[in-house]
Amino acid sequence: MQHYRSLEEVSLKNSYLTVGVFDGAHRGHREIIHKLVKDAHARNSPAAVLTFDPHPASVLSGREIRCLTTPDERAELMAELGVDVVVTQRFTRDLSTVPAQEYMSRLKTHLGLAHLLIGYDFALGKGREGNAPRLTEIGLELGYTVEIVPALSDESGVISSTEIRKLVSVGNMTEAAKLLGYPYRMSGEVIHGAGRGKKINFPTANVAYAQSKAIPPNGIYACWARLGNERLMAATNIGLNPTFTPERTTPSLEAYLLDFDRDIYGESLTLEFIKRLRDEIRYTTVEALIEQIHKDVEQTRAILSAK
Repeated sequence: MQHYRSLEEVSLKNSYLTVGVFDGAHRGHREIIHKLVKDAHARNSPAAVLTFDPHPASVLSGREIRCLTTPDERAELMAELGVDVVVTQRFTRDLSTVPAQEYMSRLKTHLGLAHLLIGYDFALGKGREGNAPRLTEIGLELGYTVEIVPALSDESGVISSTEIRKLVSVGNMTEAAKLLGYPYRMSGEVIHGAGRGKKINFPTANVAYAQSKAIPPNGIYACWARLGNERLMAATNIGLNPTFTPERTTPSLEAYLLDFDRDIYGESLTLEFIKRLRDEIRYTTVEALIEQIHKDVEQTRAILSAK
């Protein structure tokens, strides 16, 4: 899979394309992606996805939207689904003013667009003028076809990135995973922390996560940790470490890897959030904290052993 950061870098022929933010590459998105890949490959055409960063809604509203996936994570998920090319285009206010006709002409030029798959409520271009009827009309002129894929629903309604972000924001990792189709993930380089965990015999991997990511609320979580090809159990803390650093304002992400003893500073660690165990608590004594950590570790082991 090839991942490009601008349209100008790309030169394709007869591509099958879908366009959207696709934050989280959740189950609803996968309906479109699976169809895109199947149909494109049946005709020996490249399956391409055009996505945007930052989130268009955050640019247009001025309101920060913490995403479920970084551009690289999104591209990796698309690659797992068989997509051949991902283009992550920088979204700006200027881009939002480009008329649909002009933008589709750019896609035709750089991607050799032959067939466009879109969701039922999709629109692009200035004033969102490029809805399904308008894109079909433009396609007759430029030489591409349009196909509409209906929304995927379950018992909770239409699956959306917005709803999943809400679930993550309250720590409901079980329901978030159901809608995503996989456990919510946070990744980053293992960096040096204060070393307090090591002093109490619970050394943690301090993960430098992307600040643009949606982060679950402070607390303790049972996670699977992926380190290269290894999968490890992890009792994970998100928070301010109030027992030691009550003045901290930015949450840290620290994972105690069960049955593991190796220096992994500088390596990339991915945490898959399975279940929230409890709130983060400030303890009056270190002994009380250690006692609670033992309970967290055993609860994590029990939860993950059942998976």
